[in-house]
Amino acid sequence: MDLALLRTFVTVHRAGSFTRAAALLGLSQPAVTSQIRTLERQLGRPLFLRQARGVTPTTIGDELAHKVAPHLDALVEIAETGVDDDSLLRTLHLAGPPEFTAERALPVLTRLTSEDGQGFALRASFGNAEDTLEGLAAGHHDLAICTARPRGALLTATPLCDEEHVLVAAPRWVDPTDAEKLRLTPAPALEHIPVVEVHESLPFVARYWASVFDTRPASPGTVIAPDLRAVLACTVAGAGLAVLPRYLCAEALERGAVVALHEPTVPPLRTYFLVARTGTLAMPHIARAHEELLRAAADWN
Repeated sequence: MDLALLRTFVTVHRAGSFTRAAALLGLSQPAVTSQIRTLERQLGRPLFLRQARGVTPTTIGDELAHKVAPHLDALVEIAETGVDDDSLLRTLHLAGPPEFTAERALPVLTRLTSEDGQGFALRASFGNAEDTLEGLAAGHHDLAICTARPRGALLTATPLCDEEHVLVAAPRWVDPTDAEKLRLTPAPALEHIPVVEVHESLPFVARYWASVFDTRPASPGTVIAPDLRAVLACTVAGAGLAVLPRYLCAEALERGAVVALHEPTVPPLRTYFLVARTGTLAMPHIARAHEELLRAAADWN
């Protein structure tokens, strides 16, 4: 059986669409359709049911994908990596948001790179959820960490952990005489404090204001830095208030470099997902990284 036909079949199975599969494979849609028809003729059974939007695999299609997908992924990895000696070092390609990946995921996975005979090389890339999932679907990454749950059968997502957001500022912005005002009317009492954020749209502050105060922030961003670690540094330096993940500002809170301006009864949470292409968790190095991250996340929560 032609491996090219099987590769096209697995891509269509994961993408749920001939059009999407064609884009991922760099082929025309008629070429993908022709290859699937050829494979169906060889097997004597239909593999997909055509629908108004995309395709749905038949029972035979699901069974075939389950059998061949892990082996095809392994062959693709070997072809891309090359075999220089008898001890092939697999490479894990991880993608995710820069702060969470650097502070949480990479320290965990780095421990697995040094295990004699069982370790793997590690490559990391950073990006937003949309770019990360796009790269994962295209095969550029093995695992992705993102805050958006992907749709469709192409990708498989597992909840990883919840991230608590905290409203903080340097102590210089906290006036003890305003404590009662902050408790009764927190949003108006904070309007005089500049905002430090990662983007002009104020994604973290706006989400916090909507969730906790049921309103929109009145102040525009004064300092914009596209990395939460830079936002924390500017906040510690007294630039204004910021909404940050607790794990990132916990040490600064403990030593008093920043203080929490508000402690809501139910703090805003953001869920991270660990995402892989369907079928690739059968590959040992991806499965071990996936398992190790989930185990570590039990302590993060």
